[in-house]
Amino acid sequence: MAITDVDVQNIVKQVLNQLSDTPSRSIQEETGIYHNIDSAIAASIRTQKILHRMPMEFREKIIANIRKKTIQNATKMAELGVMETGMGRIGDKIIKHQLVAEKTPGTEDIVTTAWSGDRGLTLIEQGPFGVIGAITPSTNPSETVICNAIGMLAGGNTVVFNPHPGAIGISNFAVQLVNEASIEVGGPDNIATSILKPTLESADILFKHPEVPLLVATGGPGVVTAVLSSGKRAIGAGAGNPPVVVDETADIKKAAADIVNGATLDNNLPCIAEKEVIVVGEVADELMYYMEQNDCYKIEDQLIEKLAETVLVNKNGKYVIDRKWVGKDAWKILRAIGVDADESVRCIIFEAGADHILVEEELMMPILGIVRAKDVDEAIEIAIRLEHGNRHSAHMHSKNVDHLTRFGQQVDTAIFVKNAPSYAALGFGGEGYCTFTIASRTGEGLTSARTFTKSRRCVMAESLCIR
Repeated sequence: MAITDVDVQNIVKQVLNQLSDTPSRSIQEETGIYHNIDSAIAASIRTQKILHRMPMEFREKIIANIRKKTIQNATKMAELGVMETGMGRIGDKIIKHQLVAEKTPGTEDIVTTAWSGDRGLTLIEQGPFGVIGAITPSTNPSETVICNAIGMLAGGNTVVFNPHPGAIGISNFAVQLVNEASIEVGGPDNIATSILKPTLESADILFKHPEVPLLVATGGPGVVTAVLSSGKRAIGAGAGNPPVVVDETADIKKAAADIVNGATLDNNLPCIAEKEVIVVGEVADELMYYMEQNDCYKIEDQLIEKLAETVLVNKNGKYVIDRKWVGKDAWKILRAIGVDADESVRCIIFEAGADHILVEEELMMPILGIVRAKDVDEAIEIAIRLEHGNRHSAHMHSKNVDHLTRFGQQVDTAIFVKNAPSYAALGFGGEGYCTFTIASRTGEGLTSARTFTKSRRCVMAESLCIR
C-alpha cells in the first residue's frame, strides 16, 4: 500500500512525540527539526562554533551516549523504518542499528602525525570542515543518519540532513535521538539538524549555501552527481551492482549459505549485498542445490519473464526497478507472480544469461540471477562487466589465492569480500569498522570520522626538539 503525504506527516509527528520528554518546548529547540532548510543551517552554524571549542574528550562523551541510545531504540527504529518505507525486515534492521552503535568509529579515528628533528617539530592534525550538508537514503535511513552523525561529530563538525522524502519520519527520529543524546550529557543541541519536509529545492539551497563547505551524499547516481556538480568538496556514496563469483575450488555448501545470508540481509537493501552470482559451470548445479537448501526458491522459463514484468517498469523506453517491490519479502514477490510460496522463502533464484535485465539491473530485492561461466577467467570477465564500473563492492568464493588476487585486482572495488557473506565488510562477522556511507565514486571508500576532517600542518622551526 502506498504511503500518502498525510501518512508521512502523521509518522513524523508520531516519531517526534515518542522521544519528547518536554512537550512544551518548540520543535526546533527540542529536536533539531526545522520547518525550513535555512533555519536548520543557521542552527547548525551556531552549534558548530560551540562544538569546535569543545575538548575531544567531551565529543566522545556525547558519542558514547548516542551509541547507548541507539541500542536502546534499535527495535523502535527498526519498526518505524519498516512502517514508513515499507522496505526491509525488522529483525535485520535491529542488527544494523546495533552494528552502527557498536562499530562506527568515534574520536579514536582522529590521529595526529608528528615529525621531530634537528629543525624542530611538525604536526599534522585533523580539523573539522565545519557544517556538513548530508543527503541520506530511504534504504538505510536511520542507520545512515546515526553513522554519519557519529563520524562527523567526532571530527568536530555539525551536520544538516536533507533526508530522502520516503523516509522523513524515521530519519528525523534519528536526528532527534542524536540531539537528545548530546543534551543528556550536557552538550549542545543541534549537533544534527533536519527539516520537516525535505525537497529538491531544500537540497539545492543546502548545496549552494556559502557556509556549508562539505557535502556528503549517500544514495543513487542522481544525488551523487548533484553534489559533485556543486563546485564544493563532495563525498559521493552511490550505486553498486555487486557481483559474487564462485569458482570450482570453493567450499560450495558454505558459499551457498554465505551468499544467501548476505543477499537477504534486510531483503537486499544494503548497497554492498550480493546482487548476482557468476559461477563456474562444473559446480553451478551443486551451488543452486545448496542455495535451495538455504530457503531459496528457484524459478524457470515463463516465471522468470513474469518476474521481470512484475519488478521492473518501462520508463521512457528503459526498464528500471519498480520501487514498490524494493526491499520486499521474497515470498510476497513470488505470490505476486502466481507462486503460492511459503513465508519461509528468503530468496528467489533463477538461471539466466549475463545480459538478462534482471541480472544487469541492481534490484535491491531478495532476487539473485545465476550466470554460468565456462571457467574462472570468463566468470571474472562477466562479473566485472556486470559491476558496471561502479567500483563499489564485489565478492568471491574460492580456495585458489591466485584466482582471488586476480579478481580483486581487476574489479578494483572499494570492498572485496572473500569466502564470507557481503556484510562481513561492515564488521558483522568480519574484522573492521562499520559505515553506511561507502564512497566508491569519489574514492574515500568506507567513510569514518577522519573522512570528515581536513589536514592542517603546524610547524615549529628550530624549537621543541628535546632529544
